[in-house]
Amino acid sequence: MPLVSTPRTIKAHGNIDKNIDEYFGRLSHQDAVSIARMVSPAGWEECGQTPEFDEYTVVTQGVLTVETREGCEKVSAGQAYFAPKGEWVRYSSPDSEGADYISVCAPAFAPELVNRDTE
Repeated sequence: MPLVSTPRTIKAHGNIDKNIDEYFGRLSHQDAVSIARMVSPAGWEECGQTPEFDEYTVVTQGVLTVETREGCEKVSAGQAYFAPKGEWVRYSSPDSEGADYISVCAPAFAPELVNRDTE
């Protein structure tokens, strides 16, 4: 299965609809890494989380806001952000253009590894 013709679409957690197009990951029986494209609409936000995986994010369009215990970063198109496993993080796209980005998680993303804050 070297060629992925169509990613698997997952509904994202958050205040408004956002789809995740997963190319590699647990849905395709790969536990080591997941690679997905996120198209995050303007105003999208999710609750905080303390994931059990490292997450590498590369923004291709718009601006993604990444909040941590140390502060808040606006990650613009052409920039990247690394969120290490075990550290609290919260993602959002409050700007009018939203955000389009690639997310790589190692080990692969799984809902039970996210450890979302209680809403």
